[in-house]
Amino acid sequence: MGKIQVTPCAIEGLYVIEPTVFKDERGYFVETYNQRDFAEAGLDMTFVQDNQSMSVRGVLRGLHFQKQYPQGKLVRVLRGAVFDVAVDLRETSPTFGKWFGVELTAENKKQFYIPEGFAHGFLVLSDEAEFAYKCTDFYHPGDEGGIAWNDPKIGVAWPLQPGVELTISEKDQRWGGIDEAFHF
Repeated sequence: MGKIQVTPCAIEGLYVIEPTVFKDERGYFVETYNQRDFAEAGLDMTFVQDNQSMSVRGVLRGLHFQKQYPQGKLVRVLRGAVFDVAVDLRETSPTFGKWFGVELTAENKKQFYIPEGFAHGFLVLSDEAEFAYKCTDFYHPGDEGGIAWNDPKIGVAWPLQPGVELTISEKDQRWGGIDEAFHF
């Protein structure tokens, strides 16, 4: 192995991945994905789709999931900074409903792997952020699910910035809590 450092998170299945960054006077080079390195680290998934978005400070996207066609995601920030969150939706998991968050920045080059069975969202901390992610399944528009970003039962500790107003899509404002999503 050697080109990536994989750190398991407090919730089983989540990993923070730090690639080796080669810097010199010209700038840097980083290999953001190498199937062999990931497989050697025990991350043997197949990606079928790459996505990229740009958002401004205070944008909160999520918490999203696919119901029948769940997606694993390998996420990273190309420019700026975000606080990235995964919520365990695996009903038989001892950590069902628990969340884990990590700051991803263009500078730290960290990546976050979120397997199938999790909701995902992020808050933009910088003036702008370009966000890229690889998915293990295709996006199915009619299969979307979501949970309110501020569901008190989950209790995500978003790093809200004083004086920064949140921007949340109309769709994301309509999601209910985890109890509604799973009909408890």
